[in-house]
Amino acid sequence: MDWRRRLANLSRGVSWIVAIGSLLVGTFSILMMVRRGRISNLYDAQSSSCQFPAIYNFGDSNSDTGAVSAVFGRVHPPFGMTYFHKPSGRYSDGRLIIDFLAERLGLPYLSAYLDSIGTNFQHGANFAASGSTIQPADALMLNRTFNPLTLNVQLSQFEQFKDRSTDLYREGSDSKDGFPRPEDYKRALYIFDIGQNDLHAGITSMKEEQVKTYIPTIINEFVSVVEKLYQQGARTFWIHNTGPIGCLPFFVKNYPPTPENTDQIGCVRSYNNVAQEFNKNLKDKVSQLQKQLQDTSFVYVDMYSVKYSLISQANKHGFTDPLGQCIGQDGDFSRGCANPLEYISWDGVHYTEAGNKWIANRLQDGSFSAPKLPLMKACEAFLGS
Repeated sequence: MDWRRRLANLSRGVSWIVAIGSLLVGTFSILMMVRRGRISNLYDAQSSSCQFPAIYNFGDSNSDTGAVSAVFGRVHPPFGMTYFHKPSGRYSDGRLIIDFLAERLGLPYLSAYLDSIGTNFQHGANFAASGSTIQPADALMLNRTFNPLTLNVQLSQFEQFKDRSTDLYREGSDSKDGFPRPEDYKRALYIFDIGQNDLHAGITSMKEEQVKTYIPTIINEFVSVVEKLYQQGARTFWIHNTGPIGCLPFFVKNYPPTPENTDQIGCVRSYNNVAQEFNKNLKDKVSQLQKQLQDTSFVYVDMYSVKYSLISQANKHGFTDPLGQCIGQDGDFSRGCANPLEYISWDGVHYTEAGNKWIANRLQDGSFSAPKLPLMKACEAFLGS
C-alpha cells in the first residue's frame, strides 16, 4: 500500500503522531548506521541475524587494504581504477576477496592497521601487508628479500592494538568510539590468507623438492601464531589455503615450464604440486588445532580449488586469456587495459576485482570449505545464534 494511503487511514491525534515518530526514528537509525560505516551492503545486513562484531585479517597482498601503501609508498594509478576510481592501497583494480567477505557480513571494509588517514577500527583491523610471509624475515629461504612485516610481526601489532584499545575503554576515554569493544575480540572473525610468498621465495631460489622440505617448518610457524591468538581470546578462524601459484602469469611467463611440466591448462605443474603439498600440511594442522583448542571453530577454505576452477573454465565465466594479465604485459605497469573485467589476473600476480568477486561468490555456499558451511550459516554456528 502507498505510504500516502497509509497516512490517510491513520486516526487523528495521538495515533498520527506515533506513526510519524516511528518513521523518523527508523529513518534516523538507518542514517546513523550508514554514517558510522556499519553497512557496506544493506541488504545483507538486514537479511541475516548473524553479526560478527569485527574482523581481524592477517595476510599478504591478496588481502592488504593499505598497509604497504601507507608505509613504503603509495600505490599509483591505474591501481584502483575499476571500483574506487583511484588507488586505494590495494594491489588490484578494485576490491579484494576480504572486501567482498566483509560486505557479505554487513561490515565495512577493513582499515589497514598501519594507515593513519581516514581509518576506523570499530569493526576490526587489517594487519595484512603485501610481500609478507609466514616465516620470519631472517629465515634462510627468504634471504631478507621480502617484506619485514611477517606474520609474527602482524601478531605483535594485533596484541598491541588489543591492549591499547582495551585501555581506552577501561579509562573511559572519548577516543574509544573508533575502536572495538573489549568483549568483541572473542566474538570476532579471524581470517588468514598467507603463504604464497613463502612458496614464491622457495621456488625462485631452490628446487621444488627442497622447498617441500621447508613446508612443515613454515606451517609450524603458522600454528604458533594461531595458538597465540587463541591465548588472546580468538575463537573463530577462517583460514584460506594457498592458490595455484603455478598458474600465475608471472611464473608462466618468467619461468616457462617444459612441455612435460605443463598441465592441461598451461600452468607450471611442479609449482602447483608445491602449493598442494603446502595445503595438505596446512589442512592437517588446522584439523589438529580444532581438536586441540577448546571452544573454537575453524573453517579451512580451499582457495586452490576455487581459483583453479576459475582459470580452467575462464571462457565459460566470461574471462579471456586466463593466463594473461591486464597491466604490465609489455613491462609497463602505468597503463590500464581497456577492459579489466575480461581478465582474471591484474598484474601477473594479483587478481582483478572481477576475479576476486567471482572467487568470493563461490565461497558463499560452503562447497569449498571444511566443514561445508555457507558463510552466513557458519557465522550463526560460530556465535550460537
